[in-house]
Amino acid sequence: MTVGISAWAWTLASVFAISLLSFAGVLLSLAFNRQRVQPLVFVLVGLAVGAMFGDTFIHLLPESFERSASPLATSLYCLAGIGVFFVLEKFLLWRHDHADEHTHPIHPVGYLNLIADGVHNFMDGILIGASYLVSIPIGIGTTIAVCFHEIPQEIGDFGILLHAGFTRRQAIGLNFLTAILAIAGAVLAMMVGTWLTSFSGAMLPLTAGGFIYIAGSDLVPELHKERQPGQAAIQLLAIGSGIGLMLMLKLWGPG
Repeated sequence: MTVGISAWAWTLASVFAISLLSFAGVLLSLAFNRQRVQPLVFVLVGLAVGAMFGDTFIHLLPESFERSASPLATSLYCLAGIGVFFVLEKFLLWRHDHADEHTHPIHPVGYLNLIADGVHNFMDGILIGASYLVSIPIGIGTTIAVCFHEIPQEIGDFGILLHAGFTRRQAIGLNFLTAILAIAGAVLAMMVGTWLTSFSGAMLPLTAGGFIYIAGSDLVPELHKERQPGQAAIQLLAIGSGIGLMLMLKLWGPG
């Protein structure tokens, strides 16, 4: 398959723009000082829970089953994703427990979130690149959809990284590093488009499994640490907002 220069230009410009969404955390940190950001961390984690569950059950899994010729294989890939992240967290917890108590190690959920978000951004890049292989208008529509999809995700990721123990500067930098994996995904899609279907058919449910594990086993228990009814209501509203944004994209988003 021969890909025109214009398709390459549109693809690279689109994924670069998507990568810049990681700086949503920068805007948050500039708008509020550290004393004001910290009370918002649990709200941002709630937003991330809603966005992860909404993304998984409204977008990733339905798309996975639609692409798959074997629903059983798709289900097993999703379960494998949960298992992989369980093993990863076991290893990170072991490292966490054996670290020197004076080093203030980062909580494992921070690293798990970076891995899952990196895979997810990589897949976003693949989807954008594949869309531009069809046509530039379809590629633009997909980019807009991913943009709406990423805004709540990136803001929530910033909150997760702060909660895990990263500084604001570290959270911003690491969030951006995972975001630029979208560029690698798009380049891969443009170069090996004929191989794309089988590859994404495995990666989409694996990513969904990772999101289910992180949101359910790590983030929801953290939300339960806040016992005040008023704060709990705000967290529930944040979760609902994350899910609602994913639902709005599904119902009214492009294509």
